[in-house]
Amino acid sequence: MTTPLEQKSSTDQIRERFDGYVEKFSTLETGQTTTIDAPLAMDLITRAAVASTFSIRRVLDIGCGAGNNTLKLHRLLRRPFHADLLDLSRPMLDRAALRASESGLTEISRWHGDFRTADLPEESYDVVLAAAVLHHLRDDADWQSAFGKVFRLLAPGGSFWITDLVAHEGAAVQGIMWQRYGEYLTGLGGEAYRDQVFDYIDKEDSPRSVTYQLQLLREVGFEQVDLLHKNSCFAAFGAVKPK
Repeated sequence: MTTPLEQKSSTDQIRERFDGYVEKFSTLETGQTTTIDAPLAMDLITRAAVASTFSIRRVLDIGCGAGNNTLKLHRLLRRPFHADLLDLSRPMLDRAALRASESGLTEISRWHGDFRTADLPEESYDVVLAAAVLHHLRDDADWQSAFGKVFRLLAPGGSFWITDLVAHEGAAVQGIMWQRYGEYLTGLGGEAYRDQVFDYIDKEDSPRSVTYQLQLLREVGFEQVDLLHKNSCFAAFGAVKPK
């Protein structure tokens, strides 16, 4: 990552890119193919949500994309819940709401915009999901504010589950993991595809390490912080708010 934080893509630039990815992100079986172990990570965070949360009546899906994680949770839970879908991209949001409705969910709220500024109801959600979205946060204050907001949005005993691109604390380990990710991308679409993905990550994303995020979860008040899975530059993890 060589692009300074102040030169990273704006919110509008990120939205514009994702407006064109609706079809690409609308397959529940594969999730986002650029994400290593995407189906496994999606399965783990939704299973963890069901296992760790006493009653799931209302769910917030941050950066919901085409709705894969909400759909996966609904399949596992086998009963309806109020789905709050939030995304920067209107086409993504519309597709997520359509797919959620077609799956049998009847209570659906759409939130079009940036999670950081959305006027969401506090202590209202039993589960918050965030898949491939938090790596767009920038400096420490941004990360602290976002994690603190999720904590306030959750009802007591609610849980927060994340799958995301992550960085590493040591440069040597970062190099190893980045090379492995590059090999994965090359296997998907060749070296040109690898370079394309690496270019937009450098321009658009600012991931933090798993250790940083697990510590931050505790700092803002979460308990039962758990790492579910990690492979190369991707991880699945989460935490539970005290009752």
